[in-house]
Amino acid sequence: MAPLGVLAFWAGLWMAAQRYPSEYDWRYMSISNLVYADRNPNGYQLAWGGLMLCALGGLCWTTVLFRDARQEGSGRRPAGILSLCLGYACMVCALVPQRILRVPKGHEILALLAFFGICIGIVQLTFRATERNFRLRRRHFSAAPRLYTGLLAGAALLPIVMAVLAPAYVSYALPELRWVGLEWRALGVPLYLSFTFWEWITCVVFSEYTAGLCLASSASATNR
Repeated sequence: MAPLGVLAFWAGLWMAAQRYPSEYDWRYMSISNLVYADRNPNGYQLAWGGLMLCALGGLCWTTVLFRDARQEGSGRRPAGILSLCLGYACMVCALVPQRILRVPKGHEILALLAFFGICIGIVQLTFRATERNFRLRRRHFSAAPRLYTGLLAGAALLPIVMAVLAPAYVSYALPELRWVGLEWRALGVPLYLSFTFWEWITCVVFSEYTAGLCLASSASATNR
């Protein structure tokens, strides 16, 4: 279900971008522009559907992971799985219109929680899956493989860290700039300072890691 959810996510956003009422440049325009009716009246339902299917697919996947964790009988709390559940749940809630949420910056808060929840879960599960793979291949888990495992798992954090640092730097060094938009492109503002650029890159990274973890968990279940 998770890979199908990832496909639905990208398909829904792509079709929503095609129906955007004006030019849509993903490098300087956030996903939010595709989701809300007042910004994308002809395509917001497609984006909403893609995000919802992605979140539901992720929740189905985490349900299976919970079941497998219980069958392993390790006795440890699956913190990474819980984090993924929180992230996917916040992803669903972030689609609720602001007038219903009635919480200042509610959409932004939920979107950040979704990013952090999914990212933390992916990092933790990637570390566990890679560590397990090394242990199966080697009798002793040495320092070098542990370093490689940490680097592979931590790589998922890089785009979300940049998504936080970029607007912080802009707010400090370029306070005259408004929130990222197409005018940034006209002014020649570098891509690496655009929050929306890193937002999209984070989605790409999450999609790749999710697909990899699904394959790893399926292979692990088959081997048992």
